[in-house]
Amino acid sequence: MNTLVTFSIPLLFSSLVWSGYLEYDQDVLIPDDWTHVGRVNPTEELELTFALKQQNTDLLEEILTLVSDPDSAQYGKHLTLEEVSSLVRPSELTQKVVHHWLQSHGITNCLTVRTRDFLQCKMTAEVAETLLPGSKFHRYIRDGNSLVRSSAPYSVHDDVHQHLDFVGGLHRLPPKGQDLNKASSNRKQKQSKAGVHLGVTPAILRARYNLTATDVGTAQNNSQAVAQFLEQYYSPADLAEFMGIYGSSFKHLSQVDRVVGTQGAGKAGLEASLDIEYIMSTGANISTWLFTNPGRHESQEPFLQWMVLLSNMSDLPWVHTISYGDDEDSLSTAYMMRINTEFMKAGVRGISLLFASGDSGAGCRHLGKDQNSFRPSFPASSPYVTTVGGTSFKNPFKVTYEVTDYISGGGFSNVFKMPDYQASAVDGYLKTVTATLPPQSYFNTSGRAYPDMAALSDNYWVVINRVPVPWVSGTSASTPVVGGMLSLINDQRLLKGLPALGFLNPRLYKLKGQALFDVTEGCHLSCLDEQVQGKGFCAAPSWDPVTGWGTPNYPALLAVLLAE
Repeated sequence: MNTLVTFSIPLLFSSLVWSGYLEYDQDVLIPDDWTHVGRVNPTEELELTFALKQQNTDLLEEILTLVSDPDSAQYGKHLTLEEVSSLVRPSELTQKVVHHWLQSHGITNCLTVRTRDFLQCKMTAEVAETLLPGSKFHRYIRDGNSLVRSSAPYSVHDDVHQHLDFVGGLHRLPPKGQDLNKASSNRKQKQSKAGVHLGVTPAILRARYNLTATDVGTAQNNSQAVAQFLEQYYSPADLAEFMGIYGSSFKHLSQVDRVVGTQGAGKAGLEASLDIEYIMSTGANISTWLFTNPGRHESQEPFLQWMVLLSNMSDLPWVHTISYGDDEDSLSTAYMMRINTEFMKAGVRGISLLFASGDSGAGCRHLGKDQNSFRPSFPASSPYVTTVGGTSFKNPFKVTYEVTDYISGGGFSNVFKMPDYQASAVDGYLKTVTATLPPQSYFNTSGRAYPDMAALSDNYWVVINRVPVPWVSGTSASTPVVGGMLSLINDQRLLKGLPALGFLNPRLYKLKGQALFDVTEGCHLSCLDEQVQGKGFCAAPSWDPVTGWGTPNYPALLAVLLAE
């Protein structure tokens, strides 16, 4: 029986590839925490997103490399949304074929974006299931939020197969938000006798990373953003309260300038409060936007919605920080490749995208009997974003040097190859620590390695529902802190008439750790099995897959990144 199974799987996959399945490797199983409510009524309206095949994606990548490499004559010569659009816009044929296919099913209620590479269309469930053979729409519910997804893979007609990357709104449920308090409570806490712990506040961050009271924004044309996709919202009252308690020593803003999307109802979310409070206290006095769960329609994918929005807005903040991730192996390659192109579209426009590296260390995937491997996270593993890991103070009662926070996400992509900008740094790490590396079967040494840098991620104070709450932890804390510092650097660059930093990694890796505090102690967690016994990768001198190049020494980083 066993041999039959092993033979049938490749055959099944190859037939799926050829018969119009765009996302044949997408995980369509519904996670256990979602409850099945039932089949969707055939007349119910859905909204699906069609990702049309783009042109010139190779050229887009070349341009991104040139405008992001400080040694290139094109450095900082970013494109406008119009220029990006004329580069990647789908061919006339692609647009015609897709429109014709939709119209032949009576689908006419569609919106496009300025780059013409996404179409969002409304149709009934019955029409959607005819349009996309194989799909079966059901309703699922978790924590009071209901979603519509397909329980089976979809296919598209052979005529349109080559004109589409994927269709959004059938698979991919939002991952459950990290329980940020739990990230703290399951730590082996070193409580002092009095139970007093320093805890991280804006003042502590400013002391550790050497920001002074004058390190605040002043440029008119600067802004930063937080994007979040959980059913959460931030409370303006909490933000004002937070700044009142913790922001008295530096000039700051106490409200968000622009909310894009729909704020959920109910209590403020911890994640939302953490992100906004720390980007605004680090990137102090800089205009801040919040992109909040625009996936109001049950069949939308919130993260994809945000990506679509970026293709439709010509005026965007320069720095975006995002605390969101999914297991790489739960997503189709077609989807991830297309999302990467969207990241490149942002990068060539001079936008810096920072993603949290995740809170599961190296992660763990059970492959079968007694066989495990590490589990990379996406978008953390994308070669086109800057990924931020986490650290803790060596002595939790003092502002000391930093060590690895054992939850800090890191590792090697199983999907994306290692980009040139990091090859020598990663090679150096692998050679230096050869003796202590986990077994080769656990990770892909030729994949994109992450994170790129880090910051404190342990024991933050956050104001939620008007009350200061301690012990909040996770890389969703470190990411807005790094984002705020990059915004301050952009501020100084813009005042000098220089372009925004844009995609940082090529420049970051050329610094070879200069202007960063190197983190060399500690390991992060991974599979609890006999072979690795819960230990993933360990920090080491220079770059490592736990804390990247280390944490920012702000004045030094400002100096090197202000140099033309």
